[in-house]
Amino acid sequence: MSNFSEELKGNHSECIPNVGVLTTTVLPALYTIIFIVGILLNGLNLWIFCYIPSNRSFIVYLKNIVIADLLMTLTFPMKIISDAGFGNEELRVFVCRFSAVFFYLNMYIGIIFLGILGFDRYFKIVRPLNTSTSLQSVFYSKVIAVLVWTLMAFISVPNMILTNQQYDTTVKVSCAQLKSELGVKWHKASNYISICIFVLVFSMLLIFYASISRKIFLSRQKFRRGSNAGRKSTRNIYSILIVFFVCFVPYHLCRIPYTISQTEKDYSCEYRKKLYYVKEITLLLSAANVCLDPVIYFFMCQPFRQMLFTKMGIKDKHQETERASCRISSSQPALI
Repeated sequence: MSNFSEELKGNHSECIPNVGVLTTTVLPALYTIIFIVGILLNGLNLWIFCYIPSNRSFIVYLKNIVIADLLMTLTFPMKIISDAGFGNEELRVFVCRFSAVFFYLNMYIGIIFLGILGFDRYFKIVRPLNTSTSLQSVFYSKVIAVLVWTLMAFISVPNMILTNQQYDTTVKVSCAQLKSELGVKWHKASNYISICIFVLVFSMLLIFYASISRKIFLSRQKFRRGSNAGRKSTRNIYSILIVFFVCFVPYHLCRIPYTISQTEKDYSCEYRKKLYYVKEITLLLSAANVCLDPVIYFFMCQPFRQMLFTKMGIKDKHQETERASCRISSSQPALI
């Protein structure tokens, strides 16, 4: 181990957060609830989307979000068992090296696709005459999806490979202690890249959906008969922003100081512990996104809702009305 890693290890060896009710009972219990609800909802979503053809770009993006949410949900059991104290030190190391990295990988893939979805909606609603059929074709959408998964894998996988330091199985270690010198640097760089991705996507969503809201407002003023559809579309737009703000903003506000505290030595142990607890609580909010995304699909995507009702044998009495509420113009797809 290099001198840098030795210094980092010594700096963190006596600064492991205290085991308490919050970290060993409350958070694992909440993660368990999120896991059960998330696996049921996303499993149902995946099953329904298997019957929906990928004949539109927004359907391709939605399917990728569902897959990312489902894979992210599958990482919860390891964290639950480890945090609750039921596993040994080897399990904690597995969570640090693989499970946690896979969690963040899929979380940011979902965030990126939400941004791409906002971009797709913006051009189809606000600038329909300028929409490029080639850029928004199904083929191009699939190419974008492959590029997103490849890019995030390139950023994330080295965090697994470089978490390779020897450890004492009889002593509790932090994830930072398991990283090599290059691993610490890559971890810090990848965190900053992820934060930049979030800021970019969040800014895009604010700009795009502000423009979409304005377009809807002007349409309602021009065509009074479409006012109910406009109100529903506006509500759906803001529901995405609310979910995005509640789930992801708090975590990213504390991620920069937490990352710095874990990779630098000039921070007190008490400060590190406080940041750790704040990070764990806000991370729970990010995890809850896997339960909220499926609800949004139901209210915003008419093809998904129609197929769900069909498979459940339920007749949608308001199908025509709801289809109209998902459109701003005759050329606009059902999802906003």
